[in-house]
Amino acid sequence: MIQEHRLTTLPSGVRIVTEAMPSVRSVSLGFWIGTGSRGESNQEAGLSHLLEHLLFKGSAKYKSLQIDQIFDAMGAELNAGTGKETTSVYARVIDDHVDTAFDVISEMVFRPALRDVESERAVILEEIAMYDDDPQEKVFDVLGEAVFGAHPLGRAIIGRASVVAGIPVPEIARFHGSRYVPGNVVIAAAGAVDHDAIVALAAERIPADAGNHASAPAMAPAPPAIGARRRFERKDTEQFHVCLGGPGLSRHDDRRFALRVLDNIFGGTSSSRLFQEVREQRGLAYAVFSFSSAFQDSGQIGLYLGTRSDNLAEALAVVESELEHLRREPASAEELARAKENLKGRIVLALESTGARMNRLGSEVLAGAPLLSLDEVVRRIDAVTLDDLAALADTLWSPEHLSAAGIGPDEARFEESLGDIARDAAVRTVEASG
Repeated sequence: MIQEHRLTTLPSGVRIVTEAMPSVRSVSLGFWIGTGSRGESNQEAGLSHLLEHLLFKGSAKYKSLQIDQIFDAMGAELNAGTGKETTSVYARVIDDHVDTAFDVISEMVFRPALRDVESERAVILEEIAMYDDDPQEKVFDVLGEAVFGAHPLGRAIIGRASVVAGIPVPEIARFHGSRYVPGNVVIAAAGAVDHDAIVALAAERIPADAGNHASAPAMAPAPPAIGARRRFERKDTEQFHVCLGGPGLSRHDDRRFALRVLDNIFGGTSSSRLFQEVREQRGLAYAVFSFSSAFQDSGQIGLYLGTRSDNLAEALAVVESELEHLRREPASAEELARAKENLKGRIVLALESTGARMNRLGSEVLAGAPLLSLDEVVRRIDAVTLDDLAALADTLWSPEHLSAAGIGPDEARFEESLGDIARDAAVRTVEASG
C-alpha cells in the first residue's frame, strides 16, 4: 500500500516530497528539474541533454572523479535522465549515506563547474551517431516529428549535432542559471527516509545564491493540430521499422486511466491483440507493441513493428484490420477484466521499489498533478467501462488522425504497404547515411 506522502515547500521555492517505507533500508533520492527538450529553442536543441551530462563533470566542491569514488564507496547507484519536459538526477543509497548523497547531488545540480565541456561534446556526438545507426529507436522520433511537426515536442531529446558541437560555454551557463533554480526543482525521496531530515538538508545545503531566479522560463505552448502526416527515412536496413500514431492525452486528463486499459488490450502485453495477431499467430514480427506518452497539455499514442521487406505489406494489413477491430469492438468483457487486473497488479508490484515510488513523487509534484492513493488509482481503473474505451478508440485511433513513420530501404514499398492508413497524410522523405 502507498504510504502517506509528505510535502514541504521552502521559502526559496524548492519542494521536498517524501514517502516512508519502514520495511526497507534503502533510500531513492532524486532531484527533478522542470526543463527538457520542450523548453529549448531550435538554437538550443540538445542543450538540456548536454547539461545533464556536464553535471557529472563536477562542481565547485567536488571533482568528477570524487563523485564517482564517493558513490562507489557507498555501494550506491547514481544516474540521470533527460526527457521532453523534465531532467532528473537520482541515486539509491542505504539510509546511513543519505546526507552524503544529498550533498553531492545538490552540488551537481545547483553548482556545476562546467568542466571538460569539449570532451563531453565529443561523447554526445558519438551518442548521436550511435542513435542514428539504430533505426529501431530513431523511428519513434521520426513519428514524433510527423505528429507534432516543428513543435519542440516533435524534436529528439538527444538534440542536434550542430548545437551540441558549437554552443558556447557561456550559453550553457546561462541556460543552467535560468532553469536550475529552486522554484523549478522538486526533491523526492522514498524508502527509509525521515521527511524532516530531508527538509533540513535542503534548507542547509542548497546554495543561497541558487535563488536568484524565482522560476524557469515557460515551456513552449501546446502543440497545434496539424493533421496526419507520413515521414520516411531511407536507410539500408534488413527490416522496415514502422510507427503509426497521433495526438494522445495529457497527464492531467481523467481519461488517462481508460487509455492505459485500452493500450493494454491493444498492444501493451503478450496477450494483447497486436502481439497475438502479428507475432504469435502469423510470425510477421519479433517486436510489435502499442504505447502512449503523456505531457503537460498534450500526449501521443502509437504502435511499433519491425519486419522484413517481404512481410511488410501483410503485417501492415493485419495492423489495419486490428485498428478497425479496435474501433468496432475495443474490448470484450473478458479482455476488459484481464486488462484491469494486469494494470493493478503491475502498479502494486512497482510500488515495492523505492525507485518507482521516488519517480512517481518527483514527476507528479513537478507537473502539479495530484498524488493519488493506491485505493484511488484502483478505483479509477475499476471504473473504466466499455463505453469509455469505445470513445477513446474512435477519437484517438481513427485513420484520419494517424501519422505514419518508417525507416527502411524502399520508400515505394513503405507507401504501397501502408494502403489506406494515414491515407490523406503529406509525405516527406529523408535520405539517411548508411
